[in-house]
Amino acid sequence: MPPHCDSKDGPVVKAAALAISEASVDLVLPYVPADGEEEVRKAFDRTMAARACGSAAVDVADEWFFETVVRIHRAGEGAPFTGLKPAGLGHGPVVPVAERAIETGSVDELVELLTSALEAEVRGKFDRVMKLKAAERGPVPEAREYVEAMLGFEVWSHKTHQCITSDPLHDHGSMGHQG
Repeated sequence: MPPHCDSKDGPVVKAAALAISEASVDLVLPYVPADGEEEVRKAFDRTMAARACGSAAVDVADEWFFETVVRIHRAGEGAPFTGLKPAGLGHGPVVPVAERAIETGSVDELVELLTSALEAEVRGKFDRVMKLKAAERGPVPEAREYVEAMLGFEVWSHKTHQCITSDPLHDHGSMGHQG
């Protein structure tokens, strides 16, 4: 997945910012594993105390809190923390549409995007196989190209089906919620 949870415009930092603005650490705790909750609570308390020291302290404290929460979130995913990424990096075409679906309560745009992308990929890969099929019995170099395309199409189809039917929490490694 493109950078998302570790970016300043990702859901973890958004939840951390909301927790600060509403003075409620509980708003960010769902984004960290249970074994990271105590560290986040302590960081939140220190952040709130530092924010009382003036505007210069606010920026430093908030940034530190965001980094702490993202680091603990990433650890819960079994992923390394490589620093807080800037906002606006782009997450590809799907993540914003998925986020919009959640915000609006309508999945139609996401279904259309994914369905059309899947159809285009299936048809393109299949058309290549069918174009090469005429060489199925030789000559050998062309037959190899066909076999490579044919087996690649079958394996890609299998992996695509696995992806479609997988448990996203399990595959995402989300904070110990193994399916």
